[in-house]
Amino acid sequence: MDQKRELSSIDLAALVTELNRYEGAKVDKAYLYDDDLLRLKLRDFDRGRVELMIEVGDVKRAHAADPDHVADAPGRPPNFAKMLRNRMSGADFAGVEQYEFDRILTFEFEREDQNTTLVAELFGQGNVAALDETGEVVGSLSTVRLKSRTVAPGSQYEYPASRLNPLDVSYGGFERHMRESDSDVVRTLATQLNLGGLYAEEVCTRAGVEKETPIEAVTDDQLGALHDALARIDERLRSGDVDPRVYEESVDGEGGEAGDDGSDPRVVDVTPFPLAEHEGLPSVGFDSFNAAVDEYFYRLGNEASEEGEAPADAGASRPDFEEEIAKQERIIEQQEGAIEGFEEQAQAERERAELLYAHYDLVDEVLSTVREARENEVPWAEIAETLDAGAERGIPAAEAVVDVDGGEGTVTVELAEADDADGGTTRVELDASEGVEVNADRLYREAKRVEEKKEGAMAAIESTREELEAVRERKREWAEQQADDESGGDGGEGADGEGDDEAYETDWLSRSSIPIRSPDDWFERFRWFRTSTGYLVIGGRNADQNEELVKKYMSKHDRFFHTQTHGGPVTILKASGPSESADPVDFSEETLREAAQFAVSYSSDWKDGRGAGDAYMVEPDQVSKTPESGEYIEKGSFVIRGDRTYFEDVPCRIAVGVQCEPVTRAIGGPPSAVVDRAAAHVTFEPGMYAQNDAAMMAYRNLKERFTDQSFVRKVASADLLQEFLPPGGSDIVD
Repeated sequence: MDQKRELSSIDLAALVTELNRYEGAKVDKAYLYDDDLLRLKLRDFDRGRVELMIEVGDVKRAHAADPDHVADAPGRPPNFAKMLRNRMSGADFAGVEQYEFDRILTFEFEREDQNTTLVAELFGQGNVAALDETGEVVGSLSTVRLKSRTVAPGSQYEYPASRLNPLDVSYGGFERHMRESDSDVVRTLATQLNLGGLYAEEVCTRAGVEKETPIEAVTDDQLGALHDALARIDERLRSGDVDPRVYEESVDGEGGEAGDDGSDPRVVDVTPFPLAEHEGLPSVGFDSFNAAVDEYFYRLGNEASEEGEAPADAGASRPDFEEEIAKQERIIEQQEGAIEGFEEQAQAERERAELLYAHYDLVDEVLSTVREARENEVPWAEIAETLDAGAERGIPAAEAVVDVDGGEGTVTVELAEADDADGGTTRVELDASEGVEVNADRLYREAKRVEEKKEGAMAAIESTREELEAVRERKREWAEQQADDESGGDGGEGADGEGDDEAYETDWLSRSSIPIRSPDDWFERFRWFRTSTGYLVIGGRNADQNEELVKKYMSKHDRFFHTQTHGGPVTILKASGPSESADPVDFSEETLREAAQFAVSYSSDWKDGRGAGDAYMVEPDQVSKTPESGEYIEKGSFVIRGDRTYFEDVPCRIAVGVQCEPVTRAIGGPPSAVVDRAAAHVTFEPGMYAQNDAAMMAYRNLKERFTDQSFVRKVASADLLQEFLPPGGSDIVD
């Protein structure tokens, strides 16, 4: 069976109680390994050293670790770890909570001068965010900018949309959610009730209900047994009655005695109590669930390391690109399924709202009857009895009522679907204190909220597709490098020109004094760069410059670029200088892609935190300031007529660097155009650091690499580098 790599919501519920036993421990230091494993070293006066581990990468976990299981501290701490050290050193651990039933833990730390909340998102792409006392994000491992939520420095932290907690849902609510499903029992428990596959199967087994039973065939007694099984799990978690298990499996996948084939068993799961679903697997018991989780992930990491070891004479091991590609493809498949589910849910909510209006008089009668009874202080139980009696007498409004929930103040009606010739019906839960219009509006708003989640999922899937393409690109680069190594010798001087390039770079970096040769070019007040093939690309910084570029500097053989999203600069790929005559140019695909990347990277795609965007290209004669009759064009905007050439999924990525010859200056633009011209460079992607902070980071990075640091200060100060950075947050890539 597949090895568990992420803790479930039930696992986290069990862990929270145990982690709170470390309340009062003081934070010593924060470490960050590989951008996704956060380690907080604490001192507990009763227990001594405590290592809190939070991992949000391919493996997602949070627990206290045995010090012997902790790797040595990494080298120079990244900015996120530095920020945590500044805010949290000497702070007291004040407790941890699970957010609703989600895979989110919030850790509270208190210090006299300031308090800090760490939010660990152990789902999806994973993230850790540090919040101040007001809930504002101070820093995060990843920046999230979706329509449904934002996690970025300076913004208020937003939790994901609430999920149903299957462990504390009332029987009425449980029955309603189960009955509304059109799937089988186990899938409904896993998805609609948020249990996940394993625990959905476990609940079915404990309740004695066949997993694949269609919902319409489930009896009331079976629903009661399923709800009771959930209640028993909830009671066990709340009371701390755990009996942790680490489950093992022999390497050949057999479930018999571990190691029967002569090899050590591998770990496959860790649970807070024994599971009937794992009855055939050997297991190891632990005194605490935290200890079991620590042992499980420690062994999981060791097993992965052992499996990844190459023979001593194998040379450099090949990265497992196929596994990473398969992982990203699985994520995309899951995201596509979620998008489809959001579409279906939104459509269902709209149809329920429309049904209320289609049966307006009947629904109004039901609500008016219940509301009047409540105003006269008639108990809910008596209202239900009255409606049952009315149904027996054949009163249509009473016959439509299928459930009355006094605890929630709701009435559920069953309404005939107007366009269903087979007599289909739909159940709609109503707020009994409101009228038909308010209830319908609530359903429309819910449909809109679900559609916003769909838009967020669509943005997320684009990000995942970018990650997939990045892995494929790394795979191609690795293969090319291997081919070069096999055919080009030791890579020394003269090997495919690489030796010359390195000598050039090392020479400038090591020179104690670099002469300054400042240019004075007409295009420097615009955004600009030169393509890797030598053509000039210029872009506007504002509406005035957009107008100026088109009216004054665009010639007939140039190319005009813009992004699909609103809020991008006019970008012109020049065929010649401003006072030169030009001939038609057959621009290479590489040149066109670089111009498109420039347009996308300085647009709102970057500012909104997107990893990629779309751009288009047209001829100059397709660009006009003349709108259609009755329309208005804002300053800096233009009308585009005719066919366009599109560039899709262009990555948002910019490099800034220091050019030393033939002139000395700061340069910036698409990495492929900057790298070969710069003696040293830094690459950025959309991220968390404000433009001025990112510029300062780049300046310090570049200055440290030159012996002549005064030269960098003169030609590539933070202010000069900032001119080349897009508006919005940025992170260093390399």
